[in-house]
Amino acid sequence: MSKASTLQVLYEDNHIIAINKRSSDIIQGDGKGDKSLCEVVAEYVAKKYNKPGKAFIGTVHRLDRPVSGVILYAKTSKALSRLTTMFRHREVQKTYWAVVKPTIHPPSGHIVNFLKKNSKQNKSFAHSKPGEDRREAELMYNVLGESDHYTFVEVLPKSGRHHQIRVTLASLGSPIKGDVKYGARNTNDNASVHLHARRIDFVHPVKHEAVTIIAPPQDDPLWDEFVALDLRLSRK
Repeated sequence: MSKASTLQVLYEDNHIIAINKRSSDIIQGDGKGDKSLCEVVAEYVAKKYNKPGKAFIGTVHRLDRPVSGVILYAKTSKALSRLTTMFRHREVQKTYWAVVKPTIHPPSGHIVNFLKKNSKQNKSFAHSKPGEDRREAELMYNVLGESDHYTFVEVLPKSGRHHQIRVTLASLGSPIKGDVKYGARNTNDNASVHLHARRIDFVHPVKHEAVTIIAPPQDDPLWDEFVALDLRLSRK
């Protein structure tokens, strides 16, 4: 079975396509021979619409390899240009789910810190003050509930820095489950981290209509608990 045939398409029209990324998918080639998700989506579009050669697919934003969830691609150059501008101007709201341990105190917050990336380590470090090569990062978080051993957190980033959510939650003393790079004790069996791009809200770049796209998490007992919690909260 080809990767294109296993794509979970969340939304598609003539201008954009949204995919539910699995934690094993890579957004762009990493030199190890794995096919990028962008290439897989291009193959899917070319086959679906009988396009000769390669279909145009533009990468608008990225998710780390071990992270799952909704990711947008542009199917036209017009959509790519407009979406890129919208992301740069922070006109797209992304909502993430994270499973952390131990719990976060306080249970909600608005965090602004300054991240410095170490390219050799592929890791970012959080600082409380500006400095050389530090980029301002902003997010809000809210603890939604807890299981026997973990805490369920909703995160709304306002900027899109390298490993922003991962390093920020770790700096609060609550690393994401499976994220040993940022302090988790153990890896997950499938090399994922429990960070999921749950939802994205934006105005369509061509139709100018409000769009909301929600991505179900992968099969996993903790994600199942998170989904059940979200359903209970939405009914209140």
